Amino acid sequence: MSGQVTITLPDNSTLSVDKGTQVYDIIGRIGKKLQGAALVAGVDGNVVDLATRIEKDSPLKVYTFDSPEGKDAFQHSASHLMAQAVKRLYPGVKFAIGPAIENGFYYDIEAPGGFVQEDLAKIESQMEAIVKEDLEIVREEMPLAMARELFASQGETYKVELLEGITDDTVSLYRQGEFADLCRGPHVRRTSQIRAFKLLSIAGAYWRGDEKRPMLSRIYGIAFAAKDQLDAHLKKLEEIERRDHRRLGRQLDLFSIHEETGAGLILWHPMGARLRNQLENFWRDEHYKNGYDLVFSPHIGKGQLWEISGHLDFYRENMYSSMDIDGQEYFTKPMNCPFHIVMYKTRSWSYRDLPLRWAELGTVYRYERSGVLHGLLRVRGFTQDDAHLFCRPDQMPQEIDRVFAFCLQMLRAFGFQDFKIYLATRPAEKSVGAPEQWAEATRALEASLARAGMEYEMDEGGGAFYGPKIDIKIKDALGREWQCSTIQFDFNLPERFDMTYIDTDGKKHRPYMIHRALMGSLERFIGILIEHYEGRFPLWIAPIQAMLLSVTDEAAAHVARMREEFVQQGIRAESDVREETIGYKIRDAIEKRVPFIGVVGKKELESGTVSVRRRGEQKSVVMKTQEFLALIKEESARKIQHPINFG
Repeated sequence: MSGQVTITLPDNSTLSVDKGTQVYDIIGRIGKKLQGAALVAGVDGNVVDLATRIEKDSPLKVYTFDSPEGKDAFQHSASHLMAQAVKRLYPGVKFAIGPAIENGFYYDIEAPGGFVQEDLAKIESQMEAIVKEDLEIVREEMPLAMARELFASQGETYKVELLEGITDDTVSLYRQGEFADLCRGPHVRRTSQIRAFKLLSIAGAYWRGDEKRPMLSRIYGIAFAAKDQLDAHLKKLEEIERRDHRRLGRQLDLFSIHEETGAGLILWHPMGARLRNQLENFWRDEHYKNGYDLVFSPHIGKGQLWEISGHLDFYRENMYSSMDIDGQEYFTKPMNCPFHIVMYKTRSWSYRDLPLRWAELGTVYRYERSGVLHGLLRVRGFTQDDAHLFCRPDQMPQEIDRVFAFCLQMLRAFGFQDFKIYLATRPAEKSVGAPEQWAEATRALEASLARAGMEYEMDEGGGAFYGPKIDIKIKDALGREWQCSTIQFDFNLPERFDMTYIDTDGKKHRPYMIHRALMGSLERFIGILIEHYEGRFPLWIAPIQAMLLSVTDEAAAHVARMREEFVQQGIRAESDVREETIGYKIRDAIEKRVPFIGVVGKKELESGTVSVRRRGEQKSVVMKTQEFLALIKEESARKIQHPINFG
């Protein structure tokens, strides 16, 4: 019938409905329960409002809150709900953008005097009132010129600026009650669907991320389809706050960041330096065991070096301004790779010499906007656990396999077992190399993942400008994903730097080059470790492995000597011989999250023993001093649970 259209569902079943039927009504024919849970829908590959009318034969998908599409629309609708509440309470505000983000939503707002934390409760209360009003959320199409006039008349200068960047003849608005907002959508049907929400925080944000533009107030929030989901999320946020590496960094005296020394630049305190040193020593030892040589390179390099590498063309916005040295332009290094290549070119190489595996704990400097700096997790100066492999084409598959296995070995040594792997392909912009080179490199990485039997997802366009890559993300104790290891194929730099080796035919050939990082950066990885373990580090990397406490004045000298003996035996031990009660000393040691507390009183002094308490336990065990030493050494050696076997 000409008045009917066919709807194809994901299971390939079909429905015939009248032409022009709303998606919402079509879903009602599938099932009332699904209709009640539906937020938006997929029609012909586009995510649309449920009020959309179907005019032709179309495939249909239904998105609920459990889907990324449904969640995104729900959070975006919540941002509009918040904006409407703000407008009612503070009529003079101007709105910028209010998107859904990975964990909720935000809205950037220009408000005279800004907002304070106490304002959030007032805004939430007004949001609840709007929810009860059960306003319909309606999409409107409007000519571009008319939209400009509308928002200009309301004094919404940021919306007008956004409209100036649009070339379409018409734009879409979403209206709920008296409130209308420029938006592509889609959105949920009614305000009454947004029942569980919480406004979380206020931050400053420059308009369009430009430090020369106005500073706006950014209000963050989160919304869920049900209150129990919101409650669970808020509980998780409390746990995240409790584990925040910045708070624990201060509490455990690990590191600090100061305006006097520069934002995004880390000062490592003695305890943090001990922790970092353990990671570095382990890293070096494992690299030597796995066939690497270690190198060092300077912190600055001539501009010519970065021109050859392509960084000045493709990465300059992330590099710090140049400095003039003897009339030559120098830059602080954002990468280590050009230096390693220059080392390679200091001599000629035969096919018998390859592969070369060169690694460096190289400190690099990259520009980050002040608004995105975040403790150890987002910095301006950091140390990469970097390596570059130079190999023959026939060695490349084995080398990728080897690096991939090495990555997993290192991450497992720190207690991470849950990985998510991505294969990132050629970016649409800012890339070098022929398409066939990219295809060959991508196939090589895919084949390595297949040989390892690892599941992975494609990250289309996520590659570096010089080649595709494998990214390995770890999951922490709270289920959060963190990007750590990267294996990047590079056919660009060998060409740019004219790298060669002499092959069996006596002729010069290009080596293949693989970039790789295992932990990513020491700063970020340590930040992850702090939050993953909540500062309760595994014994082998703990800054203090044993805290030795004296109960009596007579025991103080003995405890001090014990500490010296432990240190000589390679144990990171500290002593507390202050004239405080033993209960106070124990509580202080517990606050420092040390793995072992050893107490020496009159009885232990006479018997040559120590009363040992493990972290997290209430009971103590009495043992000889040498037994205690042996216990710490034995348990420290258990860091690697999955030794690598290259066969």
